[in-house]
Amino acid sequence: MVVENLISTPFMADKAPFAEIFVYRDGADRIEEGFSLDELPTLLEDRSNLVWLDLRGEDVNDHKVIEELLIRVFRFHHLTVEDCIETRNQPKVEAFPGYLFFIVHGVTPDKTTPTDFVTKELDGYLGENFVVTFHLERFRSVKEVKTLIRSTPLPCQRGPAFLLHQILDRLVDNYNPVVDEFNEQIELIEDEVLLMQNGESSMLERIMDVRRSVARLKRISTRQREVLYRMSHGEFKQIPENILPFFRDVHDHLLRVTDLSESYRELVSGLVEIHFSVVANRTNEVMKTLAVVSAIILPLSLIAGIYGMNFENIPELRTRYGYFAVLGLMGLLTLALLVYFKRRGWIFQSERARETHADRTNDEE
Repeated sequence: MVVENLISTPFMADKAPFAEIFVYRDGADRIEEGFSLDELPTLLEDRSNLVWLDLRGEDVNDHKVIEELLIRVFRFHHLTVEDCIETRNQPKVEAFPGYLFFIVHGVTPDKTTPTDFVTKELDGYLGENFVVTFHLERFRSVKEVKTLIRSTPLPCQRGPAFLLHQILDRLVDNYNPVVDEFNEQIELIEDEVLLMQNGESSMLERIMDVRRSVARLKRISTRQREVLYRMSHGEFKQIPENILPFFRDVHDHLLRVTDLSESYRELVSGLVEIHFSVVANRTNEVMKTLAVVSAIILPLSLIAGIYGMNFENIPELRTRYGYFAVLGLMGLLTLALLVYFKRRGWIFQSERARETHADRTNDEE
C-alpha cells in the first residue's frame, strides 16, 4: 500500500480530537497511543507495526478532513469513503487490492426497545498491518477493546484480523440482551391481548411497532450474517487461516440472533391474528347482547303496538285491570325469554360454563 503525507496544516499536525491511534510494535509489552495524524504515514510504513486508527464522525465539520485522510493516506477507494461518511448502508464486505472494506451494525442499548429497534453503523478497513474504524456514534464494543489492549497487548500480538475479531465479537454479543428483551415484550403483549376487554387501538399499535422492529432485526442480522460468513470461510487473504475459527464463532453467535428474529416474526404475526380474533369475539359478544335485547323488545313492541291502535272496539281497553294485565303479560314474557336464553347458554354465563356449553355443542356435532 502506498502511503502519502497528509496535508501539512496546523490542525492536522496537532492531535485531532476525532481520531485515536493505537500502535503495537513487534515484541513490545504494551500498546502506544497519543500519536498525531502527521505521524500516521511513518507508522504505517513500518510493516512490523500494527496500527489501529479509530475515527469518530460525531462532528460533521470533521468529515472533510476524515475523507481526505482516508483517500490520501490510505488510498482507499472513494466509494468506500463515501459509504463511511454517509452511514446509511446495509451490512456488507468488499475486497480491494491490499485491504477489505466492511460495514456492520451494532445496537444502541440506551435507545433500542422492542417497539423501536435502533442500530448504528460501524464502517472499517482491514489491511496487512492496520485496522481503521469509523463511526458517528460511540460503540461499547470499540470502547471495551480499547480498554482491553491498554491492559494487555495480546489481541494485537495475533495481528490486525484478530483485533478486528475482538471488536466484532463484542458488537454481536451486545445483541443478546436486546433479543432477550424482545422475547419478554412479546410474551407480555400476548398476555395483555388475551385479557383485552375491547379492541384498543393502542394495543394494535404496540404489536405493529414490535413487528416493524422484528423485521428490522431480521433484515440487519441476516445481512450481517452473510458478512461474517464470508469473513469466516477464507475468502479474504487479510484474515489468516488460524484466525478463521474465531470469526466462525462470531458467525455462530449471530446465527442465534437470526434464528430468534425469525421465530419472533412468526410469534408477532400470531399476535396480530390473536388480536383480531379477540376483537372479533368481543364484537360477537356485543352483537349477541344486542340480539337478545332485540328479541325481548320485539314481542313487547308487538303487544304495545296492538293496544296502541286507534280502534274503538278493543275489549281490553275498558277492562278495569287491563293495564296491569298487559304489564304482567309483558313481564312474564320477558322472564320466559330470559330463562330460555340462559338455558341456551346465550346470557348470564361464566367463562367456565361457556367452555362446558361449547364442549357439549361439539360433542353433539
